Amino acid sequence: MQIHVTAPSLRSTVVTGAIVSFLVLPGWSLAHAASGPDGLDPTLSRAYDQAAAAAGAQGIPLWITSGARSVAEQEGMWRDGIATHGSPDAARRWVLPPAESTHVGGHAIDVGPQAGAAWLEANGSRWGLCRTFANEWWHFEVTTPPGTPCPPMWADASVRGKPSPDARGADQSPAIAAIMRW
Repeated sequence: MQIHVTAPSLRSTVVTGAIVSFLVLPGWSLAHAASGPDGLDPTLSRAYDQAAAAAGAQGIPLWITSGARSVAEQEGMWRDGIATHGSPDAARRWVLPPAESTHVGGHAIDVGPQAGAAWLEANGSRWGLCRTFANEWWHFEVTTPPGTPCPPMWADASVRGKPSPDARGADQSPAIAAIMRW
């Protein structure tokens, strides 16, 4: 579902059995905010559904603000990031080109509101969902088997596409690489 507005408006939708309201600002396009995890990797989709149900049962608002993206959508975000931050190197802290973004393969979600993201950061490892970047409170991926601790966060997205050793300070083991693909 795509929502395009020309004036601020309050929208509501049902997410995991709870009515969630969110503010939509002019010029924003919220793909997947109301439609849930469409286009996501099945493992990520299941993990998010289970986490969102648990959050909803505790009265915690949680929804996807961005999930799977097309190559064209990610390319547009990449170009906007370069224009906003002044260079590809500066933009990489916040947005990646399509070939490096986990959103393009449906392997990442951005969530809101911030309270829901904080809950997911504290509880997401139950389903293997982990916050990936220290500078993005909203970005989550399946990075660990369910029920095991999340790995340390990377500082920002600029570490993607760099050769090992990874930015967490150690070579990525074959087991961790397999989990990242899982």
